Amino acid sequence: MLLKQGARRGYQPWWRQYVNGWVICGYAIMFATMVINIWCMHRGVCLKELSILESTAYLFVPLLAFFCFGERLTRRKIIAISIIILGVIVFFL
Repeated sequence: MLLKQGARRGYQPWWRQYVNGWVICGYAIMFATMVINIWCMHRGVCLKELSILESTAYLFVPLLAFFCFGERLTRRKIIAISIIILGVIVFFL
């Protein structure tokens, strides 16, 4: 979401679109997520449980994009999200 927010703005020198607060914060959060995942796996959380948490991004990102950026939720996206959620449920059982 932060990377998209950074990409929505126009920057005069081309390199400024890669070095701005939105992009840096987005990559920092991605890095922090990776470190937290590694730490959780080291502490004994099963990979099966972490993959379920990771797949919730496919649900939350389109919803946040709808509310924050006004993007449309098409029938195709809703079906895809439903299939992913169904797959997570089946995988967890």
